[in-house]
Amino acid sequence: MILGGERPELEDACSRTTLDDLFRQAVARHSRAIALADPPDRSRVTEGSPRRLTFAETNRAISAIAARLRQLGLPTDAVIAIQLPNTVESVITLLGIIRAGMIAALLPLLWRKADIVRALRRINARAFITSSRIGTTSHGELAAQTAAELFSIRHVGVFGDAPDGSVPFDDLLHAEKEEGVPPVNRSNPASHIAVITFDVTGDGIVPVARNHAQLIAGGLGPTFEGRIGRDATILSTIPIGSFAGLSLGLMPWLLSGGTLVLHHPFDFHSYAAQLRAFHCDATVLPGPLLYSLADTGHLAGADVKTILALWRGPERLASAPPWREAATLVDVAAFGEIGLIAALRPADQAPMHFPLGKISVPSEGSNALPIMELSRSKTGTLLLRGPMTPQHAFPADAEQRHEPHFDTRADGFIDTGYGCTLVDLNALAVTSPPCGITSVGGYRLATRNLDATIAKCAPDATVFAVPHALMGQRLAGGAPDRVKATAALQAHGENPLVLAAFRPSRTSASA
Repeated sequence: MILGGERPELEDACSRTTLDDLFRQAVARHSRAIALADPPDRSRVTEGSPRRLTFAETNRAISAIAARLRQLGLPTDAVIAIQLPNTVESVITLLGIIRAGMIAALLPLLWRKADIVRALRRINARAFITSSRIGTTSHGELAAQTAAELFSIRHVGVFGDAPDGSVPFDDLLHAEKEEGVPPVNRSNPASHIAVITFDVTGDGIVPVARNHAQLIAGGLGPTFEGRIGRDATILSTIPIGSFAGLSLGLMPWLLSGGTLVLHHPFDFHSYAAQLRAFHCDATVLPGPLLYSLADTGHLAGADVKTILALWRGPERLASAPPWREAATLVDVAAFGEIGLIAALRPADQAPMHFPLGKISVPSEGSNALPIMELSRSKTGTLLLRGPMTPQHAFPADAEQRHEPHFDTRADGFIDTGYGCTLVDLNALAVTSPPCGITSVGGYRLATRNLDATIAKCAPDATVFAVPHALMGQRLAGGAPDRVKATAALQAHGENPLVLAAFRPSRTSASA
């Protein structure tokens, strides 16, 4: 447990502790307590009945997955891709990969073959783990198709009904004893890469690697700003397939040693039922949904003390109205996969500006530990550096190989591309998103790559971004034959967000 430590203890824990260490501490402290809980409407999302697992049961499943990966002959530091819904399998699989001494590559849920092949080829992934079904899509078949195009992928693991040639993983969730998994000997395991997530710049997909210490630093801001204490029950609606999802859900859960309740986005009534049934101390929500939930009464009558509101479009945060509900609100601004800033919202006030310089946790007191530093470039863009920011794209030679990468300066600052302006000497406001990127909800698309795909697959079609109140932007498209354009893009393996641009119901918007 890291929570509650003085600065020397906190600083040492962040630099030496792994995610597996944090989880094992919770297992030793209360093995019979509920660790993970599925959404009650799990069947809407994927196969199987809703699960509630204790720390002991979760620990056995984690070890079983780690042992299975070793038995498949996968080596230490093998990159294992994951594409799973926001259910208990996602958390267990991630921790199982880490316990096996391997690296988890977290794929966004709406990525299809085109994006997946492009991303996994670059990181030389050795295996792919998914569910047989996520929503109406057969992800087991999708993983098999991906493996057929990538020589590096030797195994496809599937929860649910496993297609021929894949490895069933369902049995690992019911392990009756803990499998012995020999530890990987490293001088400082916390400094080793644990996770890869995927950013998108104007040039395309950028794999971003983080070690355990960077992941813990990412979780400290939301945890401390949200006053999330020991043994907290946290309801998260953000899947763990991004740095923000890890920092707002997985990491506060591991840091507190409490219960993580998962909700696959988004069903208002199911969410409200979970919030009350588990008497949640904290919940994680998309910022744009926050006011709709409050206005419709879905937050009323709940015991929730803290709301962590994720803003994937930080430039939209400045126009958010004051917060007047009883629960404490923490705004979390995510800058792609580079970093995030968590700030407690004062009651009845608009969101605060971002502090220029260093951000520390706790935010007050002499024992504060710096986790982020903000600056402004000469061209007016936001710069970030600090313990939570990645050191380089993955692999490290991406720039030399002329592959998409993020802009790291000689002084260690990473240019986020977000436009910002100085409010005063000590604060700045984010004013605009990066150029060359279309942002639809939590998904970013490189505009020029999207245009090139349309030109290749449907030359007579056009697609463009239009503002959207909840999603930030949405795609709208036009084509002489929408059905033909949609079929060509689907055959290419395009994101459903792109396919949705050509639905007949969008005719008036895209004309």
